[in-house]
Amino acid sequence: MGQRIIGLTGSIATGKSTVSDYLAQRHQVPVLDADLYARRAVAPGSAALDAIRARYGADLIHDDGNLNRGRLGEIVFHDPAEKTWLEQQIHPVVRRCFGAAMAELSQAPVVVQVIPLLFEANLTDQVSEIWVVTCALADQRQRLMQRNGLSAEQADARICSQMPLAEKVNRADLVIDNSADLPALFRCVDDALQHLS
Repeated sequence: MGQRIIGLTGSIATGKSTVSDYLAQRHQVPVLDADLYARRAVAPGSAALDAIRARYGADLIHDDGNLNRGRLGEIVFHDPAEKTWLEQQIHPVVRRCFGAAMAELSQAPVVVQVIPLLFEANLTDQVSEIWVVTCALADQRQRLMQRNGLSAEQADARICSQMPLAEKVNRADLVIDNSADLPALFRCVDDALQHLS
């Protein structure tokens, strides 16, 4: 059997990080995170950050040279065209980072790629199975508000800017339900890791 490359996705604040952290710590599975690569793509001195500065102005850059992600979020989460433009700057860098990391992990039997925009960024070709983490919309909204200090309106804008969770669930090989407590979630992950193996 070939290498299992699990594409772990879901929607914002459904529990992807909780699942990936558990896989890394409990099962010692290598985890590659698209969000980390996306942050690297807009690091000071990067072509993407220069493009963002040229498009939106220097007030989106902190004094230390880092991107003001909050202010950029307020722009792109309310304007699909701007979100698409931003993704065009970042997604090619993310794909290259995944390629380089996977070359170093060619002997690992299982690798997890955490990709929030797996479908939207057309990255499904680089994984062998797709896991979608899901939870109730009310739980998702509450987690997002608490985690990011957002209003309900801001949280809803971020949730609505992504592909509907139900559509992702329909395209999943496995669904990880994060509606109960952590022990139940971890049992579901354990079962999923054994599934299809």
